[in-house]
Amino acid sequence: MNETKQNSDLVERFHKVYDNLPLRERTQVVLVLGTEPISWEIARNEIINNTKTGNEIIQKLFELKII
Repeated sequence: MNETKQNSDLVERFHKVYDNLPLRERTQVVLVLGTEPISWEIARNEIINNTKTGNEIIQKLFELKII
């Protein structure tokens, strides 16, 4: 599977999980990237904007089997 296809699959998986979270849960930290705590909302913004950080977040969430 090429990297673009794999990344779009992971983004889709992220949205499925995110969309089913209770609203209060979205403000909670889901992972720490380096020394920065990342909430579901921050993760969503970074992923939607297709930033380098968003790509790192999506890969880490996959590695941790969160998505």
